[in-house]
Amino acid sequence: MAPDRLLIVSNRLPVTARLESGDVKLMRAEGGLATGLAPWHERSGGLWLGWPGDVTRFTPAQKTALDLALESRGIAAVHLSKEQIDRYYHRFSNGVLWPLFHYLVDRVPVDTLGWEAYREANETFADRVVQFYRPGDLVWVHDYQLMLLPAMLRARLPDARIGFFLHIPFPSSEMFRILPWRREVLRGLLGADLIGFHTFAYLRHFLASLLHIDGVEANVDRVRVDHRDVAVEVFPMGVDAAAFADVARDPETVAAAEAIRRDAGGRRVLLGVDRLDYTKGIPRRLLALERLFEREPSLRDEVRYVQVAVPSRGLVDSYQTFRRQVEEAVGRINGSCATLRSTPIHYMHRSVSMKELVSLYCAADVMLVTPLRDGMNLVAKEFVASRIDDDGVLVLSEFAGAAAELADAVVVNPYDVENVAEAIRVALAMPADERRQRMQRLRTRVAEFDVHAWAGAFLGKLRAPGPAHVVTSAAHAPLETALDAAAAAPQLHLLLDYDGTLVPIADAPELAAPDVELLDLLTALAECPELHLQLVSGRPREWLDDWFGHLPIALWAEHGFWHRPATGAPWEAAAPIASAWMARVQPILEQFTASTPGSRIEKKTASLAWHYRLADAEFGARQAHELRMLLGDALSNQPLEVLEGKKVIEVQLRGVSKAAVAHRIGFAEADGIIAVGDDRTDEDLFAALPARAVTVAVGSAPTGAKYRVASHVVVRILLRSILRWRSPMVSQI
Repeated sequence: MAPDRLLIVSNRLPVTARLESGDVKLMRAEGGLATGLAPWHERSGGLWLGWPGDVTRFTPAQKTALDLALESRGIAAVHLSKEQIDRYYHRFSNGVLWPLFHYLVDRVPVDTLGWEAYREANETFADRVVQFYRPGDLVWVHDYQLMLLPAMLRARLPDARIGFFLHIPFPSSEMFRILPWRREVLRGLLGADLIGFHTFAYLRHFLASLLHIDGVEANVDRVRVDHRDVAVEVFPMGVDAAAFADVARDPETVAAAEAIRRDAGGRRVLLGVDRLDYTKGIPRRLLALERLFEREPSLRDEVRYVQVAVPSRGLVDSYQTFRRQVEEAVGRINGSCATLRSTPIHYMHRSVSMKELVSLYCAADVMLVTPLRDGMNLVAKEFVASRIDDDGVLVLSEFAGAAAELADAVVVNPYDVENVAEAIRVALAMPADERRQRMQRLRTRVAEFDVHAWAGAFLGKLRAPGPAHVVTSAAHAPLETALDAAAAAPQLHLLLDYDGTLVPIADAPELAAPDVELLDLLTALAECPELHLQLVSGRPREWLDDWFGHLPIALWAEHGFWHRPATGAPWEAAAPIASAWMARVQPILEQFTASTPGSRIEKKTASLAWHYRLADAEFGARQAHELRMLLGDALSNQPLEVLEGKKVIEVQLRGVSKAAVAHRIGFAEADGIIAVGDDRTDEDLFAALPARAVTVAVGSAPTGAKYRVASHVVVRILLRSILRWRSPMVSQI
């Protein structure tokens, strides 16, 4: 089957245009995005849409020639005027969004001009995408310049599969809320079906902003918007590791690296490669080197630091000022730290080819990647991919997204000059065995999760089927047919959740007792021949015993931790009872209970639950989000997990779940299986059941179930239909 056609939309194209003797020439752009998406673009026969650069000097004939040349490569230009680029790209995207998303609020201008131009430019991109879109196309939008585009496309193409990936950090909600157009940006992003980030921290910041700004609560990794499910996931971007390794093996590269080391005259080589941007931390890195030379003067003759500063946004006044500051710092340090034999800092303000870059990577003893904030920073991964000799040390900022993956780097706080200076000293003194072991682990990670794996993972998720069918009554033919087939099996397993599935969610536990109608229905089902009824609930066993102990059905309490196989049988625990952890978790829940009126704690044998159904809806949701984040960090190394249900956060032993119930029951090939549930814990059960199982979700939350019904009322209708099938002579219940 042919792959879906892919429409890639980015501010800049994977090629750059220039004039040579009046003719239009296209040069392939370097960079991770162009490299990673090129194979998918070509294989799908799709289009790449974006701004071709400044073509204001092109004549009409040259612009036509440019469009034809781009078309032959599967590229469509989005032409923007010089004024649009100045206001949308320079003033707003790079003047407002870039510094704000990198936590540099002092660089956000007081007069934030450009919002209207930003919106208009996104509209222009939307018009161009719609012009080329065909039903079935996948649309993948990239980066902060186009954050309004997903919603604009959704309005024009309601059935399109739209993905968005943010290549820079998503800031904390406190920082993001500074933006006057914060709601418009969030709504723009939520037009996508899938939103991707480099790290879990960025994802958490996005979800916190949704909650704090618009009161939108996520269900783990999904957000419900206008009857759609928006998936929110982490996809750490990589580099073309194999390509960098191949260049590193090239004899010309090997010779160039040896020449760099010879030129260093036996000095150890430190290396920094950055765009000349204020987020990259170059001035503080230079201060750290100066501090190191002051503390250990002998290093002035033993170390050569090579700083490659790739030109960036050179026409912007603030960048010209920043360049002067960097170059003045280099001159000052060289003036104060130079010796008769050595000038410690070699500074280059120019672009370098890939071969030159890899030769520098291969020659370096220590690579310094210390941005003040960076979405990922692919330079760190390029350095690792190039070190086929398994040598070299990576010093990496903890505020680069790559730090979440590259644990074997020497991680530093780039704002702490003393810390960076000490890290450089440690890196220079690191024994060869330790360097080799660290680099081998780094290379394994970078090679396995390369840019092609990144693109494949995102597109695979974007192609995933949509939400389950929406069913509002038992008369709906597809569900009725599936139920009939399952009910006709020689043995039928019926697995039912309780709260929200068989009865409505109650404000207090004591208000959720089963009514007579439900008890009669369950009794009749339990008496059907070869029908095995399993009640799988998060309730404590005491409650289930009190309500259902007299029924000849199997009971599972606390999400499967306790099991009572039959009437009168003793309760069995799935694991040894260990409650010492509760002493650490309960004080956290008590703090949130004290600060959240209407919330309460429920203590079970193997879990603690924090209920907030009676709390103010918006405040309770916000507190629940904060509690999930806090527990996730506090329990990351513990054998515990945090479950989210309807208006409840629960902490329990890892491995105890409704999925384990499915594994413990076991099913024969000929068995019919029907499972019904209403919250996140039931999703684990659905996922663990054989593919032939009929899985039914109750309500409108995101689900992996095959079918969906509206409420517990419809569930009872379904159960009556099963009863009539399995026991035709039974009286109406």
